[in-house]
Amino acid sequence: MKKAILATKVGMTQIFSEDGTLIPVTVLQAGPCAVTQIKTVENDGYSAVQVGFVDKKDRIVNKDAGGKKETIHRHGVNKAMQGHFKKAGVSSKKYVREFKFDNADEYTVGAEIKADIFAEGDKVDATAISKGKGFQGAIKRHGQHRGPMAHGSKFHRHQGSNGACSSPSRVFKGKGMPGHMGCVRVTVQNLEVVKVDAEKNLLLVKGAVPGAKKALVTIKETVRAEA
Repeated sequence: MKKAILATKVGMTQIFSEDGTLIPVTVLQAGPCAVTQIKTVENDGYSAVQVGFVDKKDRIVNKDAGGKKETIHRHGVNKAMQGHFKKAGVSSKKYVREFKFDNADEYTVGAEIKADIFAEGDKVDATAISKGKGFQGAIKRHGQHRGPMAHGSKFHRHQGSNGACSSPSRVFKGKGMPGHMGCVRVTVQNLEVVKVDAEKNLLLVKGAVPGAKKALVTIKETVRAEA
């Protein structure tokens, strides 16, 4: 892997190609990501590039005249991470991730990775936490069929049979049942980059990308490009 970047989901819209074809796209605020550390085989046992994304306030603790501590920016970056970012010479970041680039030795601490690392026509994989749907039935959660909707039917949107009675006398593990839906890590592969706005650090990707608006999205060059 030679290309990757962190982004936040802005939303969806549509654009027109040169031949007038309408293309649905997802707008991503991609970068700039600051390189905070270079992992090497000698020091860490593997080669990777650690990047930070989205500025975040530091956690500040003040003492009043009575010696009582008062915390300001309670959810800010703690002292350990503050020292880590200070050593790299970058501002404190909200998200920190690692990319195992093939050319990790070409990066330097403090450098920036921007949206122009990708170009129009590139194929990418998008990874994010999907939207939470709460507790859902088997029809919505697993796409199972419903029963008759007639007045005399007592089986409408129930999940149906769970298994045989006397044999095997149990429900197999993995049986599709009602339960919590969404809020899982999802990757959509082989999406096309339609447009790159280097000045505003925007990526327009064809189709839908998992996650809600403002969600963190990891964009990598695809692992299964199709002809």
